[in-house]
This record gives sequence, C-alpha cells and structure tokens, in this order.
Amino acid sequence: MSIHKTPRGRWEAKWRDPSGRQRSKNFPTKREAKDFLAEMATTLRRGNYVDPHAGRQRFETHARAWLASRNDEATTKARDASIMHNHVIPQWGSWQLGKIDHLSVQGWVTELGTRRSPATTAEAFRLTSAVLRSAVRNRLIAFNPCEDIRLPKRRKHDHDDRVISREDLSRLLLPALPERYRAFVATTAWAGLRWGEVAGLRADALDLEAGRLRVIRVVVEVSGNTAFKPFPKSAAGRRTVPLPAWLVTMIGEHTDRYGLGDHGLVFPNAVGKPLRRTLFRSRVWRPALVRAGLLGEVAEIDGHKFEARWTDEDDDEDSATCGSYDEAVKAVAREAGAGLRFHDLRHSYATWLVDDGVPPNMVQRVMGHENVTTTLQLYTRRTEHHDRILDALGGLPTPAADDPAPTSADGDDDPDEEDPGVVTP
Repeated sequence: MSIHKTPRGRWEAKWRDPSGRQRSKNFPTKREAKDFLAEMATTLRRGNYVDPHAGRQRFETHARAWLASRNDEATTKARDASIMHNHVIPQWGSWQLGKIDHLSVQGWVTELGTRRSPATTAEAFRLTSAVLRSAVRNRLIAFNPCEDIRLPKRRKHDHDDRVISREDLSRLLLPALPERYRAFVATTAWAGLRWGEVAGLRADALDLEAGRLRVIRVVVEVSGNTAFKPFPKSAAGRRTVPLPAWLVTMIGEHTDRYGLGDHGLVFPNAVGKPLRRTLFRSRVWRPALVRAGLLGEVAEIDGHKFEARWTDEDDDEDSATCGSYDEAVKAVAREAGAGLRFHDLRHSYATWLVDDGVPPNMVQRVMGHENVTTTLQLYTRRTEHHDRILDALGGLPTPAADDPAPTSADGDDDPDEEDPGVVTP
C-alpha cells in the first residue's frame, strides 16, 4: 500500500485486492488517503473486502441477474417480476448500488405508501432489500441501506374478515350463479378449498361413494396460462376432506351434465381446460354477488332503465343509469370496491366449523395448515359470545325496593364520586 501526490494536487492511495490486482483511488487530502488505506487493510485482514468501485454497478443490472438466479415457483417468479417492473426498477433502476442510502430508501417507501396500499409498498420494499442484500453478499457494497426502514402499517378493514353464513350462501349466492358453476362454488365452500385446489380437482382424487376428496395437486395460473402442479401449497396441504351427502349428489349431477375435462378435470371450463381465476372473478363471481344482493344495488327506474349503485374502494358512493338489468349488474361488479372474495369461502368454512365446536386441531387438518395457530388467527372469526360471557359472570343482583341507596362511609353522599346507581344483570 502506498500514497503519492498526483500532478493535479490530489493524493492517490494504492493497494492490492485479494486477487493481487492493484487498485487505486484519489482523495483531496493526504489524511483521507491514509484513513482509507487503514480501513482497507482492516477489511483485507478480516476477509470482508469490498471493491470501492464495485458499487458503480447499476441497480437494474444486479436486480435482473438476481431474479434470473432464483429457483422459485412460477407463480412467485411472475408476482415478483411484476412488482419489480412496476415499482422497483422505475425508482432504483438507474441508480448505482453504492449511491443508494438509508435516507433515500426511507423517503421512497414513505412516498410510495401515499400512492399504493401498505401490502404493495411492503412487497416493493422486500424486493429492493433482497437485491441490495445480494449485492452485499457479492461484495458489491459494504452494507444494506434497507436496514431499519419503517414501513406503513397494515391496518385491518371491516371487509378483511368477511364471512358468509351457510344460509346466505345456499339461499342467495348459489342460485345467483350460472348453473355450471354452482357445484364448483359449493365444493369450495363446504370443503374449505383454495382456488388452485378446487380448480385442479380431478376424478382420480374424488371418491363420491365414500363421500370425500383428496387434495393432491393444484392448478397455477401465470400470465393467463394455467398448468398443473403435482403437489399442494405445503406438506400439510396434502389431505383428505369429507363431503356432505347433498354435495356428493350435486357433484355427481354436475359431472353427469357437463362431463369431465382434460385430464379428468371435475370443474373444467366450456372447452375442457382449467378455469382461469381472473376471468371467473370478473365474469362469474362478482356479477353473482350483485345479483344475490351481496354487492351494491340495482334498482329499476322504469320499465326500460336501471340504476346501478355502489361504493368504491375509497368508500365513496356512486351510481350509473343503464339500459338493461345485465348492464347495471356489470357496472356494479366492475366499479364496486371490497365485496366477498372467492377465498372468503374458505375463511367461512373454517369459521363455521369452529363456531360449531369442532376442535381446532381437526379444523387445522381439513384446512391443510402447518400450524394450528394459522387456523385460529387467520381463518376463524373473533365471534363475540356475549350470552356466554354474561352467563359466566352472572351479573349483579337487583337491590330490594326497601334497601337504602348507597352512601359514603360517613353517611353523606360524596360529591366527587359518581352515583353507582342500580346495576341490573
């Protein structure tokens, strides 16, 4: 290691990296050059040397290399690539890795949180941090500036835990669905299946005589294309689920009427392929919610026009006049916010079982959860059993009519205390 003055009056520090290649860097003062070489000597001795010029690499270059090197499943890759393309690369793509600092990241997260949901902001930050963490591991930068970043809080909304009762599901929603999809939705709800599990159900995993089905594979959808994955979400996801007798009959009638699809699909689309979630949501699920009276309103104005009314994602009320009932239904389905999600059928299934007294460990097994905590925290309703609580407490007896009113210890009412009055159960 050495220091010498350049013809321009700056001080050049020279050293050799772990490969023996000579490196150099200029500084305005000799002291800065000496401090730098002392720090460089320490990092070389400890084995955590980072080339000070490596941080010049653009964020986008390393991010794309990092994405390409991962061996995630197709759905995870597609999700992360979309978030990277839409949120991360537009912000950091042209930045040099070494120029990204903690303050810049915190400012970006705060600003993004004003435009996007907390969940989207958290996902964009997660990918940014992962890329920079990879840069640290590859000795491109010395530390990850994403440490100790404060993210927007994810606050629960009234619609986060939507549960539909069995009565409303059978009396309102199922009749509002096109007949072809009633058995599909009923099986999802009364077996607690995920979308990919019910959309990928084949005849070899369905035993109508025994009244049960097995979850052994799922369908995944990436960029509008569907494919089978020969295993469920987790090891616990491979399970056997009992079916009510009436549902067995409904599934049997469905297969008799519509037949099986490719590979023995029980619930195929019209051309025998797996149902696509995005299309089902917009064309079948949301319109059915409107027709069932579970999303927005459609009112007849006169014999020829209908008014569509809804509440959007920002809780603002809006309306539109349409020329037909079907047009009004489509308008509400397209514009309304929140609403029962298809996945809420699975949430409702777990809630029904727990509310009916089924032990949580049994619910855990039919739901396919690795841990019973997931069942209790995420998929069961915090039902307020007021009657049970009041029965347990017993309340307080009503004082007899001739009992004196409560007074202070000296017999005079204390003006600084509230009158306890009469407490009834």
